[in-house]
Amino acid sequence: MTCKVFVDGREGTTGLKIHGYLAQRPDLEVSRIDPEKRKDTAERRKLINGADIVFLCLPDDAAIESASLVEGNTRVIDASTAHRTHPDWTYGLPELDGNQRDFIRRAQRVSNPGCHATAFTLALHPLVREGIVPADYPVTCCSVTGYSGAGRKMIETYEQPGAAEVLRGPRHYALKLTHKHVPEMQKMTGLSFAPLFSPIIANVAQGLAVSIPLFPRLFRRKASARDIRELLASYYAGEPFIRVVPHDADAFPAGGYLDITACNGTNRADIFVFGREDQILLLTRLDNLGKGASGAAIQNMNIMLGLPEDTGLKA
Repeated sequence: MTCKVFVDGREGTTGLKIHGYLAQRPDLEVSRIDPEKRKDTAERRKLINGADIVFLCLPDDAAIESASLVEGNTRVIDASTAHRTHPDWTYGLPELDGNQRDFIRRAQRVSNPGCHATAFTLALHPLVREGIVPADYPVTCCSVTGYSGAGRKMIETYEQPGAAEVLRGPRHYALKLTHKHVPEMQKMTGLSFAPLFSPIIANVAQGLAVSIPLFPRLFRRKASARDIRELLASYYAGEPFIRVVPHDADAFPAGGYLDITACNGTNRADIFVFGREDQILLLTRLDNLGKGASGAAIQNMNIMLGLPEDTGLKA
């Protein structure tokens, strides 16, 4: 039987990318709303409840409203921030631990992770879980990201004529230290306190790299950069979309510079561990519209449908 899918909010960046993935899937039947009725609650309710799986690609308040329209067995994947720490929703990061895939497979409601949070959690969660980084560690992190993650208006800002001259330099943002991804970053890594998170928007369309500096003298037990790399490699062994780069990664980036766009067009996340005796740098890169958003949503859908999770996705 063909699975029926509906994307509520297909006009946004994430919704458009999800539709791009779905268009390549002959095993799915995609419902579409008349553009003139996209704000018609009755029409949306009909399409939502007529689908097997619904993607919510909406602002938080609208996503909460759409979720409330579900009346039957429709399963929901929410790409907004609204439900990422909600106890009744399953967090859609299959690689989180050995149980998360099964939770997603059985879930009715899955919250798709944020792009920064995905990169942050993949690098740090195993170290907290395995008792190397203490839960009360004063974590700081920085993320450099493409402008597409900020939505259609930001894309238009960066791609309008003459924008390259005005917006040529990277720009820090979320300077009030209240970025919307921070709550899930704290919860999903098991930290006792929120990390100090500093994101930077760069003049590239896609790509993201989150870096987390660590000081081994504050660890709960002794661990070198090589130890950390081996732990992460073991933790993610067999994961189709996670690549832990070999420890001699100092020689890996061409010319000593790391390209944040190298995972673009894939659903892959690359994890690097750089370091010396007294300092370690974790760095995760991914496509903010791939593993950081739409690709992850498709991966979650595949799991929920009992399909190979790499169906329609590139590692």
